[in-house]
Amino acid sequence: MTEKRPSLLIVDDEFNTRETLLEFLGRKFDAAGAGNGSDAIKLLQEKDFDLILTDLRMPEADGMSVLEAAAAKACRPTCIMMTAYGSITDAVQAMKNGAFDFIAKPIKLAKLEEILAAALKSRAGTVEKKASPKSAVPEKTAPQTSRFILPDAGDSTPMRQVYEKALTVAPGRSTVLLLGESGTGKEVIARYIHDHSGRTGLFVPVHCAALTSTLLEDELFGHEKGAFTNAVSMRRGRFELADHGTVFLDEIGEIDAATQVKLLRVLETREFERLGGTETVKSDFRLIAATNRDLKAMVDAGEFREDLYYRLSVVDLHLPPLRERREEIPRLVSAFIKEFAGENMKEVSGITPSAMEKLCAAPWHGNIRELRNCVEKMVVLSTGKMLDDGDVPDLGRTDAPVEKKSEVADPLNLENSEKELIRKALAECGNNRAAAARKLGISRRTLYRKLESMDL
Repeated sequence: MTEKRPSLLIVDDEFNTRETLLEFLGRKFDAAGAGNGSDAIKLLQEKDFDLILTDLRMPEADGMSVLEAAAAKACRPTCIMMTAYGSITDAVQAMKNGAFDFIAKPIKLAKLEEILAAALKSRAGTVEKKASPKSAVPEKTAPQTSRFILPDAGDSTPMRQVYEKALTVAPGRSTVLLLGESGTGKEVIARYIHDHSGRTGLFVPVHCAALTSTLLEDELFGHEKGAFTNAVSMRRGRFELADHGTVFLDEIGEIDAATQVKLLRVLETREFERLGGTETVKSDFRLIAATNRDLKAMVDAGEFREDLYYRLSVVDLHLPPLRERREEIPRLVSAFIKEFAGENMKEVSGITPSAMEKLCAAPWHGNIRELRNCVEKMVVLSTGKMLDDGDVPDLGRTDAPVEKKSEVADPLNLENSEKELIRKALAECGNNRAAAARKLGISRRTLYRKLESMDL
């Protein structure tokens, strides 16, 4: 018995393009063609398709109309947009509206085959997961690890909406941009998306701000033996290690212009060369990026490439600061107590209402990261089974509490004054060193050196 081939609808008002694609793709697909959006919509009403490959700009009805008609069908065919280079921003908007991916004209057939194969694979995974309603966060399917502290059923907190959207975009291939202050849990959400994506490869995080541009390129692309001094063997980079998995680039706003160009090329082709090498390496990775900076403002200021920004921000997820979701603090505290009590062999099993009230009222400028560190300290230093008011540190200050007054009172002590400025900058930036360096008007490298020399 012959295996049923996947069905494909090709929509393009250019006759030669349409017929060429029908002939080429007809070898692997049950392919049909339409010369405009209106004819495509009529075909969709008569027949179900697995995939739709549609031009964006067409007379009568455009690709967005075809996308909308496809979304209304019960079978929900997966859509790929074709577009001229000048319409890239429109194609990105199409992906935000539900398209799986887009390909620029003139079309490279090998690249198109890769996208269609990825779309079919993603579609197969999506069909398997249809038993789970989109409107709920499926706690039973979440990985059994404390890093995912999911909202309660029926809870309408901002983070529940984040988890719901993350679950919706997880099976796709689109790049996701996570926005929010430092410490709000962006890497946690990135891991959540990866773990629910169906991708079989690794989750590979890279913290861009902690590396110089040269080291970052080596981390991302790897190197060949002899590429530079001490390169005694070939080393695979993070993009290569994440084949069929996910690369998470944290603090993406800190990369320099040269690295931005190279990153854009990799996102467009999924191809690169190791440093010092000539062999082209291919990797089917999904990219999730995160930043606490306003990338759009950086684009307007000429500090970040506009084309890279549109590639990164296909799907935006904004994580609100902890002060805007205080109702989640009790659940977070309980989870952290359980985690750190186990790690430190403590008998702590809970916290008194008055102590919890203090934690809920604290400013938490460092967000969840600060709260987590605070609970860990409380558990480690505790002597009883319940954390109480005496275990709660002074949470009202944002600066170092003890020696601050003596240092500021001595204006002639330059080292102490500099220490105080650095502490204040770090506190105001939620302990984000890159942001603190900008605030102080010094480079990150200078800040790291000062932190080490001052034993901060």
